[in-house]
Amino acid sequence: MTEFDTGLPSVKKIQSYIKDKQEVELKLATDDLIVGKILWQDSLCLCLEDHYHQSTLIWKQSLVYLKPKA
Repeated sequence: MTEFDTGLPSVKKIQSYIKDKQEVELKLATDDLIVGKILWQDSLCLCLEDHYHQSTLIWKQSLVYLKPKA
């Protein structure tokens, strides 16, 4: 099992996006671009809700980048 370190800056940043309900843009290794709000994170995954209120489970290892939507 992978330890979830809440002290890491990346974890804290994602937690702030969750708390603020900030819309984010995710780029995946498959070259897909996904926009939505992160509902939760754990040590392996993020759950992202899109504009249609559909939840998608995304493995963190598939992320190229994550940034706030401008």
